[in-house]
Amino acid sequence: MNPATAVPVVTIDGPSGAGKGAVSRLLAARLGWRLLDSGALYRLTALAGQRAGLAPDDRAAHARMATAMDVHFSAKEDGNEQILLNGDDVSLELRSEQTGAGASRVAQWAEVRSALLQRQRDFAAAPGLVADGRDMGTVVFPQAPLKIYLTASAEERALRRYKQLKDKGSAVNLAALSREIAERDRQDANRAVSPMRPAPDALTIDSTTLSIQGVVAAIGEAGASRGLWPRFV
Repeated sequence: MNPATAVPVVTIDGPSGAGKGAVSRLLAARLGWRLLDSGALYRLTALAGQRAGLAPDDRAAHARMATAMDVHFSAKEDGNEQILLNGDDVSLELRSEQTGAGASRVAQWAEVRSALLQRQRDFAAAPGLVADGRDMGTVVFPQAPLKIYLTASAEERALRRYKQLKDKGSAVNLAALSREIAERDRQDANRAVSPMRPAPDALTIDSTTLSIQGVVAAIGEAGASRGLWPRFV
């Protein structure tokens, strides 16, 4: 549990395209718990910096932006996410590959990670939290009673992102997307601060051949075995 709030936290870490977002949203809805999309905070920092005209390498200014930006998470009537940045709906823009690349860049900076650390921990509140990210179990919530590392093959992850972006009307090339995902994996795994890796006590789930519901069921069993909730019906 998070020592600051004494509420249960489930962390779901892993690379882009593994299904963390969809699994986290479904699990949080099933449990009636709060949800933290930590990747969105880094994407928002990159996007806010771009909109403000910050120099791409200005770490201090991006750290200040991470602290000051006005962010609101909610769901639309159709169940899709709605994310507001300073009052503007940036839900679609936030999921572009350009914003994702910016997020991977600013996430390497200790100044930005430090600025967002407490903001992320503050999401932990009753009745519980499902935290989606890349260092939730290793850095942000190291005492979480259930830590998941969700992965999938690089080819499957690229294909998922391709379908997702195509469904949203974005023009995207599968080969280019595969290269971008591979580069982001490399950056996230090798950054000096909070590199992406499974926590020592994390349960690794390979979602390559699993449905979202299958992954949620596996996490449900793991949580029930730890006494965090009753078994899912």
